[in-house]
Amino acid sequence: MEIKRLVLPGPGPDAQDTARLCARLARLYEDGATAVVCDATAVTAPGLVEVETLARLRLTARGYGAGFAVIGAGPALRALLDLVGLVELLGEPEEREPPGGVQEGVEPDDLAV
Repeated sequence: MEIKRLVLPGPGPDAQDTARLCARLARLYEDGATAVVCDATAVTAPGLVEVETLARLRLTARGYGAGFAVIGAGPALRALLDLVGLVELLGEPEEREPPGGVQEGVEPDDLAV
């Protein structure tokens, strides 16, 4: 599995960067990447443009059937992604969802629901 890295520019990508970043992501997948991590460390003033950029990058990755995750997101970007329902990009379980690989225990006397 080949994992590549894509870096978002700081303090945040602008509308023109979105198309360029999506094209770069597509090239990474076409060149053999099976997953890409998007480094958002430089994003210091996140807003809706950054959320739109990440959503478009996610859609690009889906088009290739490949993995895509965001790393280095600060608290403000994390809050925005959570607000718009894209928190799964951070690789964290959603609220009330157990982390991967965790099974709920069932007691023998539990009633079926």
